[in-house]
Amino acid sequence: MSAPAAATHAATRPLHTIAAWWQAAPFGLVFLLFFIVPLLLIGMVSLWDFNEYELIPAVSLRNYLSIFEGCSHLTDNGDFCVTLSTYLSTLKFCFLVWAITLVLGFAVAYFLAFHVRSSGMQTALFVLCTVPFWTSNVIRMISWVPLLGRNGLVNQTLMGIGLVNEPVEWLLFSDFSVVLAFVHLYTMFMIVPIFNSMMRIDRSLLEAATDAGATGWQTLWNVIVPLTKTGIIIGSIFVITIVMGDFVTIGVMGGQQIASVGKIIQVQTSYLQFPLAAANAVILLAVVLMIIYGLTRLVDIRKEL
Repeated sequence: MSAPAAATHAATRPLHTIAAWWQAAPFGLVFLLFFIVPLLLIGMVSLWDFNEYELIPAVSLRNYLSIFEGCSHLTDNGDFCVTLSTYLSTLKFCFLVWAITLVLGFAVAYFLAFHVRSSGMQTALFVLCTVPFWTSNVIRMISWVPLLGRNGLVNQTLMGIGLVNEPVEWLLFSDFSVVLAFVHLYTMFMIVPIFNSMMRIDRSLLEAATDAGATGWQTLWNVIVPLTKTGIIIGSIFVITIVMGDFVTIGVMGGQQIASVGKIIQVQTSYLQFPLAAANAVILLAVVLMIIYGLTRLVDIRKEL
């Protein structure tokens, strides 16, 4: 590069840098106002004190200490403290929903990507998968009540064909109904990223695996699954983060009898215990971030995308 050209390039580089910053400024401002600032406010309120009548702006660890009170030892019944028991219950639902949605989402995405040849039919079937999202979550949850209730369609059918002599009690307002509702609501969040990853796989790789003598399962496990890891991780993050903070589904489908971290935060907020709810929210955020960090260690999402 000649001297005049180099000087011109050096002079225009700061202008390009300034232009790039101006382009990113609106998005950075939105991120700051609607993500960073609310998180900082929640962290600040979690350190406040409170009583029955007012919030007291003061730096105190009282809320965090009260959350983990009694967690250093087992209760008289041999159980964990309320906080640990609630987190274990939430993580249990999170793991079950993640495992089921992963299997269902992968199967549906695999069928759409590799067994449906027509792009028009792929689009039609993909839109069909989105039909449940055309109504609100509450309506979709309530729709299970007439089916799973004590006198619901499922129990009536089971008794009608003679499989049971009395209604099955655990179909509704139980762990089963909560997991079922979660799977119904959030499987689509697993299908979309996995399907997107599968559509980007070079079909010549599958042909090469077949030519090399690989069976269908070997091709699936050694070719398709590794190349779909990005979609699996993104879908897992979606499902896990939503389930960890959910309180509406657990409240409705659990009959207000099953505890979760999100439910505890909602109850504390309804009783105007905002500092205690904020402390619980900070702890929940820390747990979710650790899970996401562990997932992102499995694959570099930014590099793969």
